[in-house]
Amino acid sequence: MQNYLEQLNPAQQQAVITTEGASLVIAGAGSGKTRVLTFRIAHLLMQGVPPHRILALTFTNKAAREMKLRIATMVGNDIAQKLWMGTFHSVFARILRSEADKLGYPSSFTIYDTADSKSLIKSIIKQMKLSDKEYKPGQVLGRISSAKNDLVTPAAYARDQHRMMEDQASRKGMVYEIYTRYMRQCYKFGAMDFDDLLLNTNILFRDHPEILQKYQNWIQYILVDEYQDTNYSQYIIIKKLAQKHGNICVVGDDAQSIYSFRGAKIENILNFRNDYPDYQLFKLEQNYRSTQNIVNAANSIIAKNQKQIKKAVFSEKDQGSRIKIHNAYSDIEEGYIVINDIKDKKLKHNYDYQDFAILYRTNAQSRIFEEALRKSNMPYKIYGGLSFYQRKEIKDLLAYCRVTVNPADQEALKRIINYPTRGIGKTTLDKIEAAAVASGKAMWEILISLEDTSRLFNAGTQRKLNSFVGLINGFAASLKQQSAYDLVMEIATQSGMMKDLYHDRTPEAIARQENIQELMNGIQEFSNNRMEEGGETGLIHFLEEVSLLTDQDNESDDDINKVTLMTIHSSKGLEFKNVYIVGVEEGLFPSSMTLESEQGIEEERRLFYVAVTRAEDYATISFARTRYKYGESAFCRPSRFIGEIHSDFVEFSGDKIKIADKPGKFTPKQAERRSFSNTSTTAKPGYNFKKVENRQGGKKGASFSGSAVGNLKAGLLVEHIRFGKGRIISLDGEMPNAKATVDFENAGLKQLLLKFAKLKILG
Repeated sequence: MQNYLEQLNPAQQQAVITTEGASLVIAGAGSGKTRVLTFRIAHLLMQGVPPHRILALTFTNKAAREMKLRIATMVGNDIAQKLWMGTFHSVFARILRSEADKLGYPSSFTIYDTADSKSLIKSIIKQMKLSDKEYKPGQVLGRISSAKNDLVTPAAYARDQHRMMEDQASRKGMVYEIYTRYMRQCYKFGAMDFDDLLLNTNILFRDHPEILQKYQNWIQYILVDEYQDTNYSQYIIIKKLAQKHGNICVVGDDAQSIYSFRGAKIENILNFRNDYPDYQLFKLEQNYRSTQNIVNAANSIIAKNQKQIKKAVFSEKDQGSRIKIHNAYSDIEEGYIVINDIKDKKLKHNYDYQDFAILYRTNAQSRIFEEALRKSNMPYKIYGGLSFYQRKEIKDLLAYCRVTVNPADQEALKRIINYPTRGIGKTTLDKIEAAAVASGKAMWEILISLEDTSRLFNAGTQRKLNSFVGLINGFAASLKQQSAYDLVMEIATQSGMMKDLYHDRTPEAIARQENIQELMNGIQEFSNNRMEEGGETGLIHFLEEVSLLTDQDNESDDDINKVTLMTIHSSKGLEFKNVYIVGVEEGLFPSSMTLESEQGIEEERRLFYVAVTRAEDYATISFARTRYKYGESAFCRPSRFIGEIHSDFVEFSGDKIKIADKPGKFTPKQAERRSFSNTSTTAKPGYNFKKVENRQGGKKGASFSGSAVGNLKAGLLVEHIRFGKGRIISLDGEMPNAKATVDFENAGLKQLLLKFAKLKILG
């Protein structure tokens, strides 16, 4: 390919042909980063560099495969296959297998996945006679992983006062001992986990300088993708390997550094010039993805960050439309607004479903959009995660509900009979199931007649089974007396689920807690809507509605042409013609967990920048003025980030309300003022959801007062706290059973029972 350089713009060309020495390529969003990496490697090969002298490191196997395929089309497959190209873990596993004997491992060592590691840690906790309630395997593994990524060995961990004090404060003072035994056991079993692949590579290079020298001599050129996402362990390995030849090229964008919770250090890219004083800086500033307006809006957002490498990203595409900002009355109306806008754009511009993406800060937010999409018969897929109702914690709680309503539901029964752990093990469960099969009965029938099968179980096991039966019978006795919300709250609490979930404060556990709260929000919304419509509000009716929502029969078999739902973290590296960034409210985005430091706010702003720059043609932002939290409708404020977008690049749809104060110098008191007053992430540990005092919105929604029912009449424009603005079509019946049919702007036709609905007359 004689003219391959002609396919690049001038900035890209310089980044490709400048192969000697240290190079930092700052690649703005949509600027052709992958193309530059690919062409730079191909250029080295065309200049005669042997492929095995080139090391190219990526963060995903997919990225490595795609780059290698592109290179193969330029230089031939035989040459491309000899490149040292892959993820950090795959490349360093290869080195470790070659040098395993130096560390006392067999070359055939096993690589443990997360499940393997958790299982081993669980065994160690049991051997040490520690409480598995205080020492949860996942949480302990997280502490060990963090230590390994910081190159802290077990011996160093025990000397690290900061880590030891953190463990003592969280009542996990024996983590260092678990870590010690875990490493000892892994060594004994000839196994390494993912973090060990990096830690042991560092140990290999530290303790065996001759091995380090061998690879330093061998590897002449190093290229690293997404350098802003590297952790300390990866950083040290790269630095050591580059010491001899100094030919290192790192590509990344500090403005897209959003993974600090995984150990990524933005300082690695910001301080590159300190590590390599003679480095050359290349800035890829032309965005080939987005319209000029989207690029300019994104620039105005990220300009607010102090810690960054300045660049002037630009686009030569069409000017494009301004970013539309939708102000929804509620999270429910936000769902309707987004789905209606998708319908309009699809019809107007002939887009496919795959051209639309809905991005949110937390997985729990997907529920409202999933339900709105299903009701509109629009196909969708959850990217990088399960459908809301398929998540384990949701399935667990719904399984309790299903057994409460129908104890013969055997699959649900098997799911929850020993969750949370109550000492009913697999052997006991197998015996119950075998007895049920032999007698032709349901498992529940065996459980409620244990006196007839006492020979199967000892007295202790029978007591545990009787306790479980009593628990379920107690829930069933409340079926007709309690609303769905109150009964599910009772089930979640008395079953032990909430205690189990709220005992763990890791990011993964907090996400599960948020999902449970979101389910409770959905149940409260269901109850409120049914009361307004004069319908049934019991648990059995909620389960029926959920089963219809999660029915897969009507879903398209096509896995491609669907609306995409995903977290913003999952969207990095992707692009869509239309992007909807939803729930952009203070305390939700930026997350209330980040409001304690300026560093946290800057990362959240980078996350917002990533979200906006996923859009090619249209970017749409929405926020809700009320959102269900803890079963109540609480008032929300639009995020400060909306106010940080230059006014030239946005337009508001609907009523414009005051945006959160633009932050000046950060202080903790500002964080306290700006945070949600009632979010799960700022709440004290516990699981007492506040009980709804006002079915129309609780304490937070009490200031929304409806007009007198006697003043309502057909034709009036009214406002509803959840559905927004609408016009009364008709009034039917007499109090207390009088109903109003209202055509809402975004929610469509609704029939509401006036004794529950609050309708404010607007004119």
